Amino acid sequence: MAYKELVEEILKYVGGKENIAGLTHCITRLRFNLKDESIADTVALKKTKGVVTVVQSGGQYQVVIGNHVPEVYQEFINYAGLSNEASDESQQKKGPLDAFIDVISGIFTPVLGLLAATGMIKGLNVLFVSLGWIENTSGTYAILQAAGDCFFYFFPIFLGYTAAKKFGLKQFVGMAIGAALVYPALSGLTANAEPLYTLFSGTIFESPVYVTFLGIPVVLMSYSSSVIPIVIATFFGAKLEKMITKLIPSILRSFLVPFLTVLIMVPLTFIVIGPIATWIGNILGAAVLSIYQFSPIVAGIAVGAVWQVLVMFGLHWGIIPIAINNIGVLGYDPVMVLGQATPFATAGAVLAVIIKSKNNSVRAIGIPAFISSLFGVSEPSLYGVTLPRKKPFIATLISSSIGGLIMGAFGTKSFIMGGMGIFSLPNYISPSDGIGSGLYGYVLAISVAFALSFILTISFMYDPAEDRRNAEAEEKKVISKENNLLTETKIDMPIKGKILALADVEDEAFASGLLGKGVAIVPSNGEIYAPFDATVETLFPTNHAIGLKSTEGIELLIHIGMDTVNLKGEYFTSYVKQGQQVKKSELLLRFDKDKIQSKGYSIVTPVVVTNTDTYLDVIPDVVNNVIQVVN
Repeated sequence: MAYKELVEEILKYVGGKENIAGLTHCITRLRFNLKDESIADTVALKKTKGVVTVVQSGGQYQVVIGNHVPEVYQEFINYAGLSNEASDESQQKKGPLDAFIDVISGIFTPVLGLLAATGMIKGLNVLFVSLGWIENTSGTYAILQAAGDCFFYFFPIFLGYTAAKKFGLKQFVGMAIGAALVYPALSGLTANAEPLYTLFSGTIFESPVYVTFLGIPVVLMSYSSSVIPIVIATFFGAKLEKMITKLIPSILRSFLVPFLTVLIMVPLTFIVIGPIATWIGNILGAAVLSIYQFSPIVAGIAVGAVWQVLVMFGLHWGIIPIAINNIGVLGYDPVMVLGQATPFATAGAVLAVIIKSKNNSVRAIGIPAFISSLFGVSEPSLYGVTLPRKKPFIATLISSSIGGLIMGAFGTKSFIMGGMGIFSLPNYISPSDGIGSGLYGYVLAISVAFALSFILTISFMYDPAEDRRNAEAEEKKVISKENNLLTETKIDMPIKGKILALADVEDEAFASGLLGKGVAIVPSNGEIYAPFDATVETLFPTNHAIGLKSTEGIELLIHIGMDTVNLKGEYFTSYVKQGQQVKKSELLLRFDKDKIQSKGYSIVTPVVVTNTDTYLDVIPDVVNNVIQVVN
């Protein structure tokens, strides 16, 4: 097994099989739903060879692997003894945004590869017609169109499967509901027929009625390529199936539960859910289009500038279904395309780093990351090259925003959800008008984004000396280890409670490590004790934070809660003074955690070594309840 060692490490650091509520993967990431994310050792996982980074966003614990993530995923499933059909339900409570992103990614991730593949076939078919290579009346065109359009036409069936899996409905029941929505005989009832009557005349919801169900009017919509109706129908189908299962004797469930679920849900979807969901999709498409039309250039700058950030946190999942809906409703999407210069801007920055760097390890990471970016997958470049160096990352944001500006000015639109990167060109050819200004704008935008990012990075937004300093530091660590010169100082936790990764803290200054490395603690009581012999270097007047300096020079900041400075010292009591010498285990502070929480404040307490840069490393050791300072 090629990835056995990597899989073993990942499984260990995410808290073992028993901590995994669900697992999927996208193009570059393993996406875990963990029962308790605080159990996972994020720090150790980020340092694991083969792991690019770890992102905790959208209600998921995302382990970024790279382009070979499908192989790692399959080996993980086999090694851990997980099922490909495993439940995706996490025991952790999620906020509305996290829950939304989690649902959307869970539904669309499994079909993205096929979505891109069939989209590429459709795009190439349009390209061949535009270039005059084939006629759109030929058998060649018809067969290629069938290969490319089959997925999109029957999209509700595919989403019926993935949404059913996500919501806990039997997958084939979800597919049956989706199949009913695109059943040919129903879709043909409106052809050459006079409506019985019209509902909602004179409004934007005006709808002719051609058929009824038990006397109830049915508004027939076109559900091919639709997204929202089947997702909503499957959600309610899952609720209904659970209710029916409780009522039916176990011996009859195998056929009566799906019988009643389909019997009820299909008419309900046609009568209520389908029309309402379709109207919602139409309103959403019109709203997006109106925002875009207000100023395509401003929209291009904004979307281009933030797209990489959205990808970094997995928030782009919220835009993908909107883009698919726009193509189904409007015939094109003008919004998501505005961020598609990002992989090329990233490639330009990475190429500059490769050329300018004298560090072989940087080039070893950079070359495959550069190639990956050209094919539309920018995460290896983002986490491996640009983000760690900051300025090249900023160069990509600037360049992507200029790319978005150009596409907005040219009115570039995507007509299919097809290939990515250099394979995406056919996406921007209109099926009706052929090659036009939109495609030219796209080509110009990605070229400018690539060139600008390259120029910015190679001229003044990347300093190779930074890599040399990092390499020297790593070399010192290796030499010290080889000569057994490393010394470790263990700092006991100054407060009892549940230990979290510092990255989980809401305050960005602590979470990003700007104030130093360490841990965060959810206190189980309200007492802070000295973790070592020290001097009280800083004691805030509000007594919500204290800074200690050990006899060995370690500077430790203990910050009780988030924004608790606003309490102006209420519920905090100090037992020491600034400048005072204290002994290990001496009581420093007391606070009333219940009253602090009742005022709406978090009591999560960061404990960080503020002079981290003076040491080789600062490593939280959750198992032994200490922080190791390596010198």
